[in-house]
Amino acid sequence: MPDTLSVSALDAFVTGLPKAELHLHIEGSLEPELMFALGQRNKVDLPFATVEAVRAAYAFSNLQDFLDIYYQGADVLREEEDFYDLAMAYVRRAAADTVRHTEIFFDPQTHTDRGIPYDVVIKGLLRAQADAKAMGLSVSIIHSFLRHLSEDAAFDSLKMAEPYIDKLLGVGLDSSEVGHPPEKFARVFARARDMGLKLTCHAGEEGPPEYVWQALDILKIDRIDHGNRALEDPKLVERVVKDGLTLTVCPLSNHKLCVVDDLKDHPIPRMLDLGLNATVNSDDPAYFGGYVNDNFLALTRRGLIGRDACLTLARNSITGSFLGDAEKAVLLAEIEAYPSAR
Repeated sequence: MPDTLSVSALDAFVTGLPKAELHLHIEGSLEPELMFALGQRNKVDLPFATVEAVRAAYAFSNLQDFLDIYYQGADVLREEEDFYDLAMAYVRRAAADTVRHTEIFFDPQTHTDRGIPYDVVIKGLLRAQADAKAMGLSVSIIHSFLRHLSEDAAFDSLKMAEPYIDKLLGVGLDSSEVGHPPEKFARVFARARDMGLKLTCHAGEEGPPEYVWQALDILKIDRIDHGNRALEDPKLVERVVKDGLTLTVCPLSNHKLCVVDDLKDHPIPRMLDLGLNATVNSDDPAYFGGYVNDNFLALTRRGLIGRDACLTLARNSITGSFLGDAEKAVLLAEIEAYPSAR
């Protein structure tokens, strides 16, 4: 099959391409319709009169504008069933996008700081994880710390997670990046590493390349979330390539949050040319206008990537996952067989 396909043929190729998603905030998959339904179920007053009003509010100019409404929307999540319904809505959408494996972030502090017990949150997610497995989709769960809060608060959150450590894949670091460098969380990441958890960190989205260096050298992370601004530092690019670290890149998010002004200038092609293990992900799809296939299509329809690059990105999503070698081999074989099976 040639690398250059018609738009419709490439759309179809992307739609059926097996892949993993490695950068997905489950709270960020809360669609306005579900937000309204849960608000009604839990008798939560929302500051929006209609679903359309919610969508109109999703006009962000920066990360903080997004986070303000993100935390506001999360207030409808109160009971175990809410977290189950939220996760299952994403699972069904991911399965439709031929996602075979996903490693989802959740922000426990967003909920525990509202008085929602950690048990309530994690039990809802674990139920969805079990039901996803029955659908042929493997789901792993990453406990994220909110970087605008203190490291002591992160330690408190990690303590709440201890009864469920064997159910968690790793820890991450998200929320407002600028002004909250990775080094702020050095001790809690060291503790998580000692507990056997994988480590990821949002770095180089709005923050400078120095934040990526800190994530590598101080937090000693296993994977970089976003990482766009690493491209500003050739020595950093060389280091990331040498270490074989994966970047979980989110094109529609980058555009929505003005990390890139125009999607036609997205750095994914350059990342691949430089030998970086870039992947395509949806971040907070309900807020940023698309799930993982929408992110692929945003790139293909602008002529940024073709069939071969899509295959590379899909492979990277598997090799960059925290699956075991045997599980990776099965999914990589499915990707390799995909073009000839069409």
